[in-house]
Amino acid sequence: MEIAIIAHDGKKAEMVQFLNEHKNFFHQTNIHLISTGTTGEKAEKAGFKVVKFLSGPLGGDAQIAGRVAEGKCDMVLFFRDPLAKHPHEPDIFMLMRLCDVHDVPLATNPSTAELLIKAI
Repeated sequence: MEIAIIAHDGKKAEMVQFLNEHKNFFHQTNIHLISTGTTGEKAEKAGFKVVKFLSGPLGGDAQIAGRVAEGKCDMVLFFRDPLAKHPHEPDIFMLMRLCDVHDVPLATNPSTAELLIKAI
């Protein structure tokens, strides 16, 4: 199962905390993490194996959206910061839209992400 992890700058620490709290789940051999660049670097420093794409503002969100559209990505955990402005907002909306179009589970906060991984 391929799971994308993405977090805005103000939520990266929260993402790493979430990964650590659920490390038994994320370290399973059948779970493969992909990520935007900076979030992936933070996850790697915490001991997680991650395939990193570009940083979100440089096209990473669009790259992950492409994997969703191709049917390669099975779930997206995207800890968004709704109180900050993001220059790549169109890419973010495209990723969220494609999750809806292709019926891919999308969590935008830790509570929803926890429900998704507990359902597996």
